[in-house]
Amino acid sequence: MNFKKTPAAAFAEKDYTHIPLTTVESNQVAAIGYNAANSTMAVTFTRGPGHIYHYPDVSPELHQQFMAAASIGKFFGEHIKALPFDKFPASVLVPVGTSADGDADADAPTQIDGGTSRT
Repeated sequence: MNFKKTPAAAFAEKDYTHIPLTTVESNQVAAIGYNAANSTMAVTFTRGPGHIYHYPDVSPELHQQFMAAASIGKFFGEHIKALPFDKFPASVLVPVGTSADGDADADAPTQIDGGTSRT
C-alpha cells in the first residue's frame, strides 16, 4: 500500500493576534485558547514544533464543549479538525527562558497562559 503524505498547511499571511492558551490533558492537543471578541479559538498540539492554529467563527458553546470533552483529541477529530484555520509559526510564542543575547533556549518552556508547555 502506498500512502501519499498530505503537504503541511502554509502559514497564514495575516498578522498574528495573541490568544491566551490553557494547557489541557490530551495526547494530541497541548493547549486551547479562545477570544470571545472575535470568536476565534487557538489550538497547539503535542507533536511537532508547536505551531498555533487559529479557528475563526467558533461559537463559545463549541469552545466550552471542546474544553470539557472526556477525550479532547477525539472531540478535535470529530468537531474541529475539518474547520478552516490560520496557521502561525511556533516562534510567535515567547519562551520563558532566553539567553543573554535573546536567543531562546531550546529546552526552555514556552509561556502559555494558565501554565507552561514544553515545545
